[in-house]
Amino acid sequence: MTHQTGPNQFQFFFEQDHYTELKDYLYSYVLRKNAVNNILKPEKIEMALEIGSGLSPVMRHRNQLVYSDLSFLALKRLKEKSGAGMYVVADGVHLPFESSVFSHVICSEVLEHIPNDGRVISEMARVMAPSGGLIITFPHRNAYYALDDRFVSHLRRYELSQMKQKLKRYQFKPVSIRKVLGPMDKVAICLLILLFMLFQKIQKKGFRGKNNFKPAPWVIVSFRFINYFYCALAWLDARLLPMSMSSVLLVSAVLLKTGADDIDLKNL
Repeated sequence: MTHQTGPNQFQFFFEQDHYTELKDYLYSYVLRKNAVNNILKPEKIEMALEIGSGLSPVMRHRNQLVYSDLSFLALKRLKEKSGAGMYVVADGVHLPFESSVFSHVICSEVLEHIPNDGRVISEMARVMAPSGGLIITFPHRNAYYALDDRFVSHLRRYELSQMKQKLKRYQFKPVSIRKVLGPMDKVAICLLILLFMLFQKIQKKGFRGKNNFKPAPWVIVSFRFINYFYCALAWLDARLLPMSMSSVLLVSAVLLKTGADDIDLKNL
């Protein structure tokens, strides 16, 4: 995860041995990852940056990819798991890269965690080469803000029109908008979090100890099985219902700037 005002709220999960094993099969993550890579498939990637990758990046591993996150532990474990690519501990509002060096930048489920999201968009524009490609996914609809958003420290959700305006301010032109998840996802995630909170209440110690979260093998198998089928239902839900009801959207954009300094820094 990128910049935030307090300690990394995901650091606890990064310390759990089985977090990634479960997260990698979560239907919402699988659908986001598929949506991003379907956009990238026909693209010629010279050098790409994924911001806020954590332990579960959405870009498939390749040598021409830089993973960035605030958590050294997350990147350390990610490197041990994948090996390919480069790994840089970085704050999204102050990216430690030269201007105009990336052909593609990916930012999935990150902006909603950052107080000054405009600064992150400005930084993405700065480090991107002219005519470079941006892919972002974000929680959609202000009216959907609820328990699950507070639980994962979302500062906001976005209307599509708001996101378009933010991108335009920093010289990004949206070229593709896709539905990733529909309202079924919102209901499912709220239920999962309620169950998780109930379990924590029953187990008074919760998951406070390092590497204390060790689900039984049957739990992992069941989790994978349930998410495999729910993934298909959530995909169908997003396809059939109108975009106005989507809970997560993907926007693909190109950068219109002609030089590294042609970035609108107003309202930062």
